[in-house]
Amino acid sequence: MHEAAPSFAHDLPPDWRARLRSRLLVQPDHRLEHCQLGSSIAAGTAQTLTELLEGLAGTLQAAAVLIPIIERPAAPMLLLTVRASHLSRHAGQISFPGGRLEARDADVAAAALRETEEETGIHAAFVEPIGFLPDHIVVTGYRITPVVALVRPGFVLRPDSTEVADVFELPLAVALVSANYRVQRRLMRGREADSWELSFGEYRIWGATARMLRTLSELVGEGDA
Repeated sequence: MHEAAPSFAHDLPPDWRARLRSRLLVQPDHRLEHCQLGSSIAAGTAQTLTELLEGLAGTLQAAAVLIPIIERPAAPMLLLTVRASHLSRHAGQISFPGGRLEARDADVAAAALRETEEETGIHAAFVEPIGFLPDHIVVTGYRITPVVALVRPGFVLRPDSTEVADVFELPLAVALVSANYRVQRRLMRGREADSWELSFGEYRIWGATARMLRTLSELVGEGDA
C-alpha cells in the first residue's frame, strides 16, 4: 500500500466535517432525473445527456460504493483501490470499494460496507456512514449510490487479490481542490462527452470515480467557510 506524505491538513476547510454532514443527502435518491452520468460532465447538450440516461434506465442494476475518509492524525485520507487486471469490467481502473446489491443486503449502505470488507478487509466496526452523494449511472449498466463514511484508523488491510491489485490513500485536501482536475474528451456509446480526470503521483483517476470525487469537492468547497 502507498501512503502520501501527510502534509495536507492546512489545505482543508476547518469545518469540512460539518460541511459534509450538513450537505450530504440523508437518504439515497434513485430518481433518474437526479442521477449523474458517472463519467460525464457534459455530453454536448442537456438533451443528449437525458437521452443517454433514458437509454440506460431500463437495464440498470443497483450498486453501491463506499467513499471512505480515513481520519488520520495528520490529515484525512481517501482510500481507493486499483481493480485487478484480469477482471472482465473496468480492469486496472481506480475505484472505491463497492459492487452490486445482493439479496442479503438490508440497503445500499449495508452493501457498501459488505463490499468494502470483502475487498479490503476493513470491518464495518471502523466505519461510520454519514450520508450519500447523488446516484451515478455508468454505461456498463449500473446505478451506483456513493455512501460517504468516516473511517477510524486501526484497521488491518487485507485486500482480496481476486478483485484488488492495489490499495492507496489520496489526501482529501487534494480531492477537494477544483484546480487539480482536468477535462478529457471521451466517446460514450458513440457520443463525445467530457469527463473529469485527477492525477496523483503514479495514479490516474478517471471515469465515475473521478466524477464522484469532483462531486464531493463541489459539495464541500474550498477555503474557509
